Amino acid sequence: MSNSNVAKLINVLSITVAVVILLLPFHAFLTVWLASLFGHYTLLRLWKEVVLLVVGLVVLGLLFRDHAMRRALYKNRLFWLIGIYTLLLLFLGFTSFTHHQVSGKALAYGLLEDLRYLLFFGLCLGIAARNNWLQKHGMQVLLIPALVVVLFGLLQAFVLPYNFLQHFGYSSTTIAPFETVNSNLHYVRVQSTLRGANPLGAYLVLVIVVIVVQFMRSHTRRDKLEYGLFGVAAAIVLFFTYSRSAWIGAGLSVACLVVAAIKSKRIRQWTMLSVAVLVVVGAGGALVLRHNSRFENIVFHTSPNTIPTTSDQNHVSALRQGLHDLTYDPLGRGPGTAGPASVYNLDGPVRIAENYFIQIGQETGWLGLALFLLINVVVMGAMWRVRSEPMALALWASLIGISFIGLFSHVWSDDTLSYIWWGLAGVALSPYLLSKVTKTND
Repeated sequence: MSNSNVAKLINVLSITVAVVILLLPFHAFLTVWLASLFGHYTLLRLWKEVVLLVVGLVVLGLLFRDHAMRRALYKNRLFWLIGIYTLLLLFLGFTSFTHHQVSGKALAYGLLEDLRYLLFFGLCLGIAARNNWLQKHGMQVLLIPALVVVLFGLLQAFVLPYNFLQHFGYSSTTIAPFETVNSNLHYVRVQSTLRGANPLGAYLVLVIVVIVVQFMRSHTRRDKLEYGLFGVAAAIVLFFTYSRSAWIGAGLSVACLVVAAIKSKRIRQWTMLSVAVLVVVGAGGALVLRHNSRFENIVFHTSPNTIPTTSDQNHVSALRQGLHDLTYDPLGRGPGTAGPASVYNLDGPVRIAENYFIQIGQETGWLGLALFLLINVVVMGAMWRVRSEPMALALWASLIGISFIGLFSHVWSDDTLSYIWWGLAGVALSPYLLSKVTKTND
């Protein structure tokens, strides 16, 4: 294949990846709606994995003829970590399946949920290393669909009836058409076009951080006004998700972003002190308002009429069970034996720790958890080194908040956020990790 044909092929791959990222925020809505019209819900949900497979095979073929990229990958410790982690998952999955500890369907879903975003990261990195298009347009690819998600979220919060999504096939067999706090219709949680309120909240952490970065780097009054309005709208939608972990995650990410942007050491110290004071004041306010019914519903998800078991109690119970599993089963039971995929184990227990890191530990043991954490640390360190690039800075800050959310939910099991964040991470890190690879165009 000639160099010109390779360049054209990589252009097609870049556009394909961009289309996937553009469509992902609407993935849940579109699959449910199309399934209500034509059926085949599970098959429709896998459209992005089919695209991932095709793109992966093409990239693998290009890799065989690209000696520079192969050498760069061979010398990179991050890819060794991801490779070892992948092999561990495959080995544990095979072992669990042969010992009848996991069903075939649960194993397939478990491997898919644990590995797909890392594969997408590698593909986006390899494509962006040979083509500048994704690096130049990454912000737009994220923010254009995010604007639609935010606007629809505002409509859900203030205009549309709470069960509006029922008209598009949402139901108990696909995705619930609405969520509430304490089964109270006065507190309907906005989910927009994502799978639910909590996934929307986690997604908005990334969106808000990118908006803040763009606002900080804007030079015209018009740009600052546009990003400012966009940020306020996104924050309003985030509030109405009533996702407490997302609220805190967004606050952590923006705070880290602001502190990192401050050049003066003294001003940075004063800023950190101010943040600490705000935390203390907020805690004091929560103490004072702890008996206010509206405050209890919104912040604590409890009320005088709350059912005996609250969401917080469920979190604590799930966490204790997860820690128990890590203590008494330190080698893990394999992918598909914990997390959302474990619901497909008809003869086995459903283990939902409500903590993504514990889920990884339950599946891969302490070794797999250590590898996964190390992958995150290496990626975060690489982002910090190239923080002069707006996308890298935003991804670095958002990873802090999203990781916090992962302490209370299976955050990376959500295909929308995991594909988008890790795909953009591959694009942002390509100049750093594969700097010696020659691009086919500028």
